Amino acid sequence: MKKELIYMAAGLLSLTACQENKTGTMESKQVCISDSMAKIITIDTAKTTQMKDELSLSGEVSFDDNKVVKVFPFTSGQVMEVKVSLGDKVSKGQTLAVLRSADVAGNYTDLTSTKADVAISKRQLEQAEYLYKNGISSERDYTEAKENYNKALASNSKVQQQIAINGGGNTNASGTLVIKAPGDGYIVEKNITAGNFIRPDNSSSLFTISNMKDVWIWANVFETDIAKVKKGYDARITTLAYPDKVFTGKVDEVSSVLDPDNKVMKVRVALQNTDMLLKPEMFTNVLITNSEPGSSVAIPSSAVIFDNSQNFVVVYNTNCNLQVREVNVIKTVDNITYIASGLKPGDKVISKGQLLLYNALTED
Repeated sequence: MKKELIYMAAGLLSLTACQENKTGTMESKQVCISDSMAKIITIDTAKTTQMKDELSLSGEVSFDDNKVVKVFPFTSGQVMEVKVSLGDKVSKGQTLAVLRSADVAGNYTDLTSTKADVAISKRQLEQAEYLYKNGISSERDYTEAKENYNKALASNSKVQQQIAINGGGNTNASGTLVIKAPGDGYIVEKNITAGNFIRPDNSSSLFTISNMKDVWIWANVFETDIAKVKKGYDARITTLAYPDKVFTGKVDEVSSVLDPDNKVMKVRVALQNTDMLLKPEMFTNVLITNSEPGSSVAIPSSAVIFDNSQNFVVVYNTNCNLQVREVNVIKTVDNITYIASGLKPGDKVISKGQLLLYNALTED
């Protein structure tokens, strides 16, 4: 392979037999860059920059708890029909389920009774008022009739309020309760099916609706890496479903305690989900990036050549003054390689087409 590359470069490079220069542990020949070769190479300058660090985590997509609506049962009863499934898009006012409730039916029975009491007490009050004004009955009788009427009104109002709390216009006298969507969004949780009984002490929601425009990514941080993650750090998220698409966000929440089961700390990344590509429970890879206090000489990672368990770069001085130089790599983050030794700020390195030059310079 090395010989083939030399043959390919033969028309592009001008080799001159000069004295050998020892650079690091490599001996290099003099090679001149021709005009045609100059068009295909890229020269970059080594610069001192603040170092970055990366931490790879596993995560999972979740809906934004601050932008969801949980639908709880208004009353106990039996689920007669469920009209939506998990993941369905729903609109405000759309029917989600139908319940049959004895409590609702009982409220309407009480409403009928209290309406009759109001009518009776009203007639009694009118009679007591007439008799009192004509001196036939006492003021006490009139006051008692007025109090009975007020009590009947209060009882009727109480039952009406109970009906309003239990669904209001979504109920009827037969005990049917229609559960409707309180807003637009997607069904991200569904905890009932037809035939289920809703008990009076049930505290769980029937449905959870989220608009899915914003999602959370919960990532797991092992104890050894806790110091590497802080609020505000940049995060890049990839998924198995969209391996070529990168979602960007920031760490906006860091848990103060470890999960007692798997001994990991949870961190949260908030993302906008405008294209609705991210789904709850989807697994993700999370890459957390942060800037470290120290600085180092940095070059494009494409300029580094790994050969014989060592790292080298091709240093450019002039078109006929090229050197192969060994470098000590600290790490590579986000296509940038940080160098511990071998280069100084201002040195020029070839980051594209350097492999042809490297082989020409080191070929025996």
